[in-house]
Amino acid sequence: MRDQLRYLFSRLRERLWIKPLLACLLSVAGVLLARLADGMIVDGDVPEVTQESVIALLKIIAASMLAIATFAVASMVSAYASTGQVATARAFPLIVADDVSQNALSTYMGAFIFSIVALSAAMNGYYGRAGRFTLFVLMMVVLVVVVLTFVRWVDRIARLGRIGAIVAKVERAAGAALVRRRRAPHMGGVAPDGMPDGVPFHAAQVGYVQRIDVAALQREAAKRGARIAVAALPGTFVHAGRPLGRIVFAPGRDDTEGATAACAKAFVVGTQRQFDDDPRFGMLVLAEIACRALSAGINDAGTAIGVLGSLQRLLFEAERQEPDDSDARCDRVAVPAVSMDTLFDDAFTAIARDGAGTVEVGLRLQRVLGELGHNCPSMRAAARRHAALALARAQAALDFAPDLAQVRTRHAGYWPVDGP
Repeated sequence: MRDQLRYLFSRLRERLWIKPLLACLLSVAGVLLARLADGMIVDGDVPEVTQESVIALLKIIAASMLAIATFAVASMVSAYASTGQVATARAFPLIVADDVSQNALSTYMGAFIFSIVALSAAMNGYYGRAGRFTLFVLMMVVLVVVVLTFVRWVDRIARLGRIGAIVAKVERAAGAALVRRRRAPHMGGVAPDGMPDGVPFHAAQVGYVQRIDVAALQREAAKRGARIAVAALPGTFVHAGRPLGRIVFAPGRDDTEGATAACAKAFVVGTQRQFDDDPRFGMLVLAEIACRALSAGINDAGTAIGVLGSLQRLLFEAERQEPDDSDARCDRVAVPAVSMDTLFDDAFTAIARDGAGTVEVGLRLQRVLGELGHNCPSMRAAARRHAALALARAQAALDFAPDLAQVRTRHAGYWPVDGP
C-alpha cells in the first residue's frame, strides 16, 4: 500500500493543475468562512474597516495576481522548454514536479481567486463589521505569503532550466530508486530459484512496465495455490511476444484464463518510463545528458565530467545499502534483481563511446571506474570490464600519442596487467 501511494503521489506531482485547484478551493473556503466572524464576534470588539478600503485592496490584489500568474506560467514554460534543449526530454517530468514552482503558481492563482470571490462578496454587502475585519486580516496574510513565495520562486526559476539543476534532480530521483532497489532487491518477493516454465501472461498494451504490485501478485498466487515468476522488471519494454511473467499452478488447480488476466492487472504499463521503481532509467538519463554535452554542437566536457561524478556518488551510495531480508514478505512471487553489469552498461557505455576522443573525459572515466572497482567489491568485475572497454575506445579515437599515454597510465594505475 505504501509503495502504491508513493507511485500515485509521484504521478499527481507531475500534474500542474492539482495544487492550483487545491489553492483555489482553499481561497474560496477562506472567503466564505470569514462571514462566520459576524456571528461569533461582537462588532465593538474589532476595529472598524470600511467596505471601500476592502474593495480597493481587493481590486489591487486581483489585478496584480493575474499579471503575476501569467508571468509565472510563461517563465515555467520557458524553463520546461529549455530542459529538452540543454539536457534531455526524459528529465521533463522531474522539472514539472518541482515543488517550488508549483507552489508559486498555486499561490498566485489562489490569491487571484480569493480576491475575485471576496470582491464580489464585499460589493454585495455580504460582510458585517467583524467579517470585513476578518477579511482584511486574511488579505494581509495572503499578501505576505505572495511576497515570500515570489522571492523564493524567482531564485528557483532562474536555476530551474539550467543544466546543473537538471542533473541534480535526475541524480536525486535515480538515487532514491537505486537505494530502494538495493534495500529490497526483489521488490518484496524472493529470488528466482529455477522455477519450471509456467503459463505466461502478457500485458494488454505495448509499452514500458512502470510499476509492479508484488503484493497483488502474492494475493493472487496464494488464492490459487500457485507461484509466480516475474519476467519483466520496471523499465522493460513489453509486447505480445514478451511476457510479463509466468504462473506455475499447483496440481489440479489450473485456472489459466482467470489467473493470467488477474496477474496482468498487477503491472502498470505506459508509453514512458518512470523514475520511481526503475533505477536503470535514472542512469540512462544521466548518461544521455552527458552524451548531449559531448556532441559536436555543444562540446561541453565539463558537464560530462560532472555527470560521471553523479554516477560515482550514486553507485557508492548503493554499495552502502544492505538488503533488508524482512522485506521479502511475498514468498510466492519470484522477482529477479537488477544486475550490476546492467547498471554499469546503462551508466557508462554511451559516455565511453561519445567521450572516447576527449582526453579529459577518458581520464575521469578511468578514475571513476577504478575507484568504484577498488572500493566496492560487488562492482569490481563490472568496473574492470568497462574500464577495459573505455580504454579500447580511447585507443581507437585518440590520435595524439601523449593523450593516449595518459589514459593508458591512468588505467594501468588502477588495473595492472598482473593484478587482481
